[in-house]
Amino acid sequence: MNAPRGTGPYVDAHHHVWDLSARDQDWLAGAALAPLRRNFTLTDLAPEARAAGVGATVLVQTVTVADETPEFLALAADSDLVAGVVGRTDLTRPDVADTLARLRELPGGRRLVGIRHQVQGERDPEWLLRPDVRRGLAAVADAGLAHDLVVLPHQLPSCARAAADHPGLTFVLDHLGKPPIASGVLEPWASAVRALAARPNTVCKLSGMVTEADHAQWTVDDLRPYADTVLHAFGPERLMFGSDWPVSLLAAPYGAVLDAAELLTRSLGADAHAEVFAGTARRAYGLPGG
Repeated sequence: MNAPRGTGPYVDAHHHVWDLSARDQDWLAGAALAPLRRNFTLTDLAPEARAAGVGATVLVQTVTVADETPEFLALAADSDLVAGVVGRTDLTRPDVADTLARLRELPGGRRLVGIRHQVQGERDPEWLLRPDVRRGLAAVADAGLAHDLVVLPHQLPSCARAAADHPGLTFVLDHLGKPPIASGVLEPWASAVRALAARPNTVCKLSGMVTEADHAQWTVDDLRPYADTVLHAFGPERLMFGSDWPVSLLAAPYGAVLDAAELLTRSLGADAHAEVFAGTARRAYGLPGG
């Protein structure tokens, strides 16, 4: 693909790591995910990121385990690559504020920039609107953190309502809300994502597209209608690149994911390009240099 790269360094606003000897990743089930059933570390990522012009990253939670976030913060504290961590806490508990304060006091706690819950796994499409969750989201806002949304298309309407209910909280939509790229279908996802983008306290990650496409034979043109939708809805100042490494390896190497994002945003001017590949992430997460 080899798209021309803009000026860097870039920010990769979404990636993961895991060590299966320390903790099982129970979501890695089935033959399709077998290539991911091994360890992926910052040591693995660093040369790929540096070669692609990435100078800072955001490490994002993967499992519903309380110990993972402190571990990620400790990794970030010892890393010159990880600028921020999106961790997890139980938003339904009454002590969310205290938990966030404790996390901030841990090694690397200053790099806690957001909280994410696996909403995509909740049966209730309006889980974000529950009174206990609303209280938890308010605590996240009070702590000055962002909230990452990992949701499926049918859950997007509740995301828009949650964003309206919490105007002081930045909601970050992961992976465009997982549109059905492999099928080529745009609606009702496109209308729902535009409604979310109408809330000014929302931003979107240009991430996860290749794994929602046909892993074996996706093309940039397959991704373009979905990328264009969020680019027009959010604008470059509310859109940020994320690799979703190592999950993205199911469909493409690290550099190819970045090349695809470059090609999808080729029409942007230099200032708008800088927003998508660094500025938006630095502002939304309060990263150094933002």
